[in-house]
Amino acid sequence: MNKHTADVVVIGSGPGGYVAAVRASQLGLKTICVEKSELGGVCLNWGCIPTKALLKSAEYAHFIKEAQNFGFNINDYSVDFENVIKRSREVANRMSNGVSFLFKKYKVQLIKGWGKFKDKNIIEVFDENGNVTDVINSNHTIIATGARPRMFPGIEVDGEKILTSKEAMVLKEIPKEIVIMGAGAIGVEFAYFFSSFGSKVTLVEMMDRILPVEDEEISKELERHFKKDGIKILTKTKVISAKVIDSKVEIVVSKDGGKEETLTSDYALNAIGIQANLENIGLESLGVKIEKGFIKVDEFMRTNIEGIYAIGDVAGPPWLAHKASAEGIVAVEKIAGLNPHPIDYKNIPGCTYCQPQVASVGLTEKEAKEAGFDIRIGKFPYTANGKAHGIGEARGFVKLVIDNKYGEILGAHLIGPDVTEMVAELTLARNLEATAHSLIKTIHPHPTLSEAIMEAAAVAYNESPNI
Repeated sequence: MNKHTADVVVIGSGPGGYVAAVRASQLGLKTICVEKSELGGVCLNWGCIPTKALLKSAEYAHFIKEAQNFGFNINDYSVDFENVIKRSREVANRMSNGVSFLFKKYKVQLIKGWGKFKDKNIIEVFDENGNVTDVINSNHTIIATGARPRMFPGIEVDGEKILTSKEAMVLKEIPKEIVIMGAGAIGVEFAYFFSSFGSKVTLVEMMDRILPVEDEEISKELERHFKKDGIKILTKTKVISAKVIDSKVEIVVSKDGGKEETLTSDYALNAIGIQANLENIGLESLGVKIEKGFIKVDEFMRTNIEGIYAIGDVAGPPWLAHKASAEGIVAVEKIAGLNPHPIDYKNIPGCTYCQPQVASVGLTEKEAKEAGFDIRIGKFPYTANGKAHGIGEARGFVKLVIDNKYGEILGAHLIGPDVTEMVAELTLARNLEATAHSLIKTIHPHPTLSEAIMEAAAVAYNESPNI
């Protein structure tokens, strides 16, 4: 058995954990990271990164279908789906190896195994056979154990026909038919991916619209494009059960009004939310407070137990990689005595990487009205943007929600080409408390997609010369 001492132990090496560990070491703290599986966690290995590789392949598949519009006659081609999956895995492995390089560079000690609290200052590490291999005495511990797909009674996930996102991204064949249960970011991205490769996709959502956390106009616009691409969308529809029967999946759903219907498909994907990885890490014996299934923390990511912090998915929504990274830095800098600013959770951008892409930050129009703001709306369509036409993606719009009194940008909602890259400008503007007129007076390069941000602000004040 190996014994260690550390200033900081990080349990988990996802985008929260590895960033926290590196930052702690940069600040001169002796740091150990405990990881039971691949470096980089779900994000680098089974989430954010490999899915973006898959979605890029889906974009190319879509381009080939539309190639004639760009002057190419591609009459005969085939899809090597195995190679699509292989490339995605290679990208994930490359990024995971990058975390290993960072740990070596910044002298973060990695211990492989399952970390569990013996008491608030002692972490035991178990191997796959349940044997204790290492014992770490630590002044501070950051829990970054992440989350996993939420399981529901009646949805019999077997990993072969009824899938989670992990199995969905390594399928050996393109499904002829697939039912996707849940139309949040994960469900919507996989709907676009499989549809692009020719699958007949049915997207089922319990709420009244897809991407229900987004502005209502964004949801309607995406739904319009998805239906145009042949994706069947069932909203106000609850999944009652999903079972494999005679090599087919039967999904029983309850529609608005209570009428039940049975859907039959080759595959089904469970994309109905996530649950925190809280089990068997010793939280109960320590008395760490859990609220609504997630670890309760304060503005500096501290739990109710002194010296113990929690970050990322395990600490609650929003379940975003960049939120986890930011929380990791706040926690570590608090430990190091740097007095960091708490995170402004109202200014964390959200992105969905289907096509057209979706990105947002701040309040929706409905939320702003409910909060009592007197607002004005600036909305600029990509049909009026020259660059969008040039690249063949003149669909979607930029929508700004602006406080009428001060000109503050209360929220920004984008759907269209590359908007996941553009939303950072609006996040920075909100962070610096810039006004809509600041955007109007900032000269944007032409022709660019980002001009739509400036134009949307100008529309709100009837100053746009292009609409």
